[in-house]
Amino acid sequence: MREHPYPVKAQHRLARWLWLVLGLLCAAVGLVGVIVPGLPTTVFMIVAAGCFARSSPRLEQWILELPGIGSAVQDYRSGLGMRRRAKIWAISMIAVASTSSAVLILESLTVRLVVLTVGLIGIWFVGLKVPTREKVISEHVQGTEPGH
Repeated sequence: MREHPYPVKAQHRLARWLWLVLGLLCAAVGLVGVIVPGLPTTVFMIVAAGCFARSSPRLEQWILELPGIGSAVQDYRSGLGMRRRAKIWAISMIAVASTSSAVLILESLTVRLVVLTVGLIGIWFVGLKVPTREKVISEHVQGTEPGH
């Protein structure tokens, strides 16, 4: 049996139902992100898998077996973070989406500043807080603790 990073199935029926609905919403947004540039896919699938772990092991397994996305979710769960190429792509898409929205679409200065600020927070988080898979593996092979 596999080691589970999340609590297994919620005990209360209402809680399981709420986790299921949240998981389905996140999975739907993640699947739309496959098609829509600038909309992240993996982060929504990571959240969906966590929700399904508490509500529907069958749907959790479905996400973990999706080509491309499933391995990224498993890497994240195991502490490997994101592949370098995926981080570069994610940061680029955040920068393009937030900048183009603020410059080309939005009219209100306040909303522009909010969008740019959220974009910068996203870039900071992905760039500095999410581990880079290749670096984690390299540190593990060298016998050092990640981040030290």
